[in-house]
Amino acid sequence: MKVIYFLGLLLFLPSINSYSQVKTDQDIDIAYQNAKKGVYWALSNIPIKKSRIENDLIAEDRLYASVRLDKEVNGVKVVSRGFYQTHEVEITIYKSYDSLKTEGYDIPIN
Repeated sequence: MKVIYFLGLLLFLPSINSYSQVKTDQDIDIAYQNAKKGVYWALSNIPIKKSRIENDLIAEDRLYASVRLDKEVNGVKVVSRGFYQTHEVEITIYKSYDSLKTEGYDIPIN
């Protein structure tokens, strides 16, 4: 009887660990998606005169992303932090104006 209980316990414990790992992966994926939304927002809102913009994407009293866009010499730098529950993911990208034009973004001319 003790052997059956012990074997059942050995089979049950790994499933608990794998569930928590899957849940964490899903939460990180959602935070990553929120960070990507911030990147898309920043690239769609490149300012004409300002060299830097910062914004928080908030909906339904929740912070989804915190975004900062800096104009560089020949392009832009975007830093977007996505949030979901207690997870935070940061994406930093550098884009040249040429690549933004080829991707179809409207680039303001100074």
